[in-house]
Amino acid sequence: MTEAVSDTATDPGRRSIPDLLRYLLVLSRPRFWLYLAGPVAVGVTYGIANVDGLFTPVTVGLAAYFLVPANVFLYGVNDAFDADIDELNPKKEGREARWRGDRIVAVAVVVSAALGLAAFAATPRVAWPYLAGFLLLGAAYSAPPVRFKTTPFLDSVSNGLYVLPGAAAYAAVAGTHPPAAALVGAWLWAMGMHTFSAIPDIEPDRAAGIRTTATLLGEGRTYAYCIACWVAAAVAFAAVDLRLGALLGVYPVFAAWVARSSIAVDRAYWWFPALNTAVGTLLAMGGLWRVYPITEVLA
Repeated sequence: MTEAVSDTATDPGRRSIPDLLRYLLVLSRPRFWLYLAGPVAVGVTYGIANVDGLFTPVTVGLAAYFLVPANVFLYGVNDAFDADIDELNPKKEGREARWRGDRIVAVAVVVSAALGLAAFAATPRVAWPYLAGFLLLGAAYSAPPVRFKTTPFLDSVSNGLYVLPGAAAYAAVAGTHPPAAALVGAWLWAMGMHTFSAIPDIEPDRAAGIRTTATLLGEGRTYAYCIACWVAAAVAFAAVDLRLGALLGVYPVFAAWVARSSIAVDRAYWWFPALNTAVGTLLAMGGLWRVYPITEVLA
């Protein structure tokens, strides 16, 4: 798929709507769609007072936005400002696409950001800080002048943006902010996820002169950093509910296993969508069973 995209990128006359849509699909990282939409599902299930609040125009609209358009915005900005760097990144040869510099693609990314602004009109004020935080961090992570992704540790901390859709969804349906411990735990989880994903990029980033938490620490200490983030995340979630803490405990165990095994990290990296989907599903089901107990489901 990415080869076809690359070929048409050099010949404007061959570009078509199907080609554009295929390119945007690859750009939006389908394997990672649930990294933004999943937290929305979790936030909704823990924020609703009863099952009647599960599917409403607000919850469906937030889920739809963070499933696809938000990913087009986030990764579009990322790829646009990483175009030169990605020439050296082997990940762009397969599952991801290199930025093609097309004006129509740029418009699609801007429109995706504008749709995020439209969410302010559909949600209560209590959700606005989380929506604003997502849009601001989503751009600032990759775009100058701040470009958090090129500053060690700020690249990791700024990736808390992935949990903000869930916080916004919780606030939108509950009318109040999410528990502080859950927000801290989720932020720490995102920090670990981001830094683990940067391990396969250590050599390409160093070759391109990019400084990240992973290039600064090196592979061994980056594993330790990720494990520390995930242990802290599990402890924070345990402060909300011990069962949540136990569930999040799978991440430091997984990272320690990969670090001590012969499995290539760039291979293990692609297992995370499945792991995150499984954990996110269990989290969402736990929230749903809070308002609709499993005993009623089995009755």
